[in-house]
Amino acid sequence: MEKKTGILTVVSGFSGSGKGTIMKQLLEKYPDNYALSISATTRSPRPGETDGKEYFFRSTEAFEEMIKNDELLEYACYVNNYYGTPKAYVQEQLENGKDVILEIEIQGALKIKEKYPDTVLLFVTPPSFEELERRLTGRGTESEAVIRDRLCRAAEECDGVEAYDYLIVNYELDSCVEQVHSILQNEHTKIKRKESFLLEIKAALAAYSKGE
Repeated sequence: MEKKTGILTVVSGFSGSGKGTIMKQLLEKYPDNYALSISATTRSPRPGETDGKEYFFRSTEAFEEMIKNDELLEYACYVNNYYGTPKAYVQEQLENGKDVILEIEIQGALKIKEKYPDTVLLFVTPPSFEELERRLTGRGTESEAVIRDRLCRAAEECDGVEAYDYLIVNYELDSCVEQVHSILQNEHTKIKRKESFLLEIKAALAAYSKGE
């Protein structure tokens, strides 16, 4: 039987696009198919956070050792703290046949795509600027200045969207979840992901034709 290997997938999107909600529902609906990558960070745990669940919490020295030993798919420094994606956890999940989903910003996504060309990149967007603004305002948790900053940031992010494989327009949550699931399941049937299986079939056919 052909051994199923998972697909590395990166999901990005504008703040307010609903990407986090989509990923949460996807994992809840199809827990045997997907695993959400857990990032490592040097920031202190917040109340209720557990090492190995929300994040892998590491000291600055330990994180820099991970960088030195090339143990991260990507990493960045935000507000004096490191954040990164450990290779070992991702590889373990992929070998177990699960598609590993990384929810990271566009620069990190493009770095991963450069290093691992088979990575699938999905970008999530609301159906319009007006809807994006409405969703950000509707949260009721941020000031007008913060919302303006997020919208300006979204304008900057548009420059890198063309490098993504799929654009997911989030009209409605349930249909969006099914669209993402369908895309990733179809990815498994692409010829480039079936090369070892094809080689086995070709070898068997060649041997049969020779009477072996």
